[in-house]
Amino acid sequence: MRALRLAVLLSIAVAISAAIFALARPVDAERAWIGIERHWRSLLAANGVKLPGTPDLASLDQRLAAHGLAVGNPIFMRIFKREFELELWMMRDGRFHRFSTYPICKWSGELGPKIKTGDRQAPEGFYTVDAKALNPNSAWHRSFNLGFPNTFDRAHGRTGSFLMVHGGCGSIGCYAMTNPVIDEIWRLVTGALNKGQPRFQVQVFPFRMTERNLARHEGSPLAPFWASLKPGYDLFEASQVPPKVTVCGKRYAFAAGAEGYDGSGSIDAGCPAAGASAP
Repeated sequence: MRALRLAVLLSIAVAISAAIFALARPVDAERAWIGIERHWRSLLAANGVKLPGTPDLASLDQRLAAHGLAVGNPIFMRIFKREFELELWMMRDGRFHRFSTYPICKWSGELGPKIKTGDRQAPEGFYTVDAKALNPNSAWHRSFNLGFPNTFDRAHGRTGSFLMVHGGCGSIGCYAMTNPVIDEIWRLVTGALNKGQPRFQVQVFPFRMTERNLARHEGSPLAPFWASLKPGYDLFEASQVPPKVTVCGKRYAFAAGAEGYDGSGSIDAGCPAAGASAP
């Protein structure tokens, strides 16, 4: 009960402080808000309190049935740092449907991509995960490796390794989901891979890629990088089919995914032909 009262007070404090600061310096306010979010989420997890927005993990089978889905359907993920959210989508009738949005307990660093080993940054960009990336015996309960550095990261000389989505609520460049949440994600991940999906695509963004959010950060040195992610975001938003992602001239390149495409294509160097779509 004490932990619950503490959570309510912290939520009120977060809302008030963010509103006041945001009026004067929106980008600085965002940075401060992220720090506050990290603190109170860690505090809730340490006290065994379920994070706000966590679905009813005990009713996975019923929730799947309500969406017309089943363990084993192909999956797709999106991560939004600013919102502290991981979306898990599942395929039905040739397109992906958002099954659940999970709160992220903690990620480290600032908005922006990982550049080098030791910078504590959690990566941003487009990644794929296969069965070899899964660790059921992780120090963080269960984990899967995002595959940083990918072809794009290597083209830019970025360094680092073992950037994970895992359990618990600690992070040095990873996305920590808490143990109960990673257990549910794990069941859906392993179900899809065991049923034949070769790998699944994970799109990692600094924030939801709306025009308003991009405009708020147009003065950032990272604005060109973030703008380069938006076409991939927009293709999925328009069709609920993951794009085929390649790296062309040190930039991400995208081709629209055809209905039924599960996003399992590897992210390699190459430039898509005009009008091309992923099979």
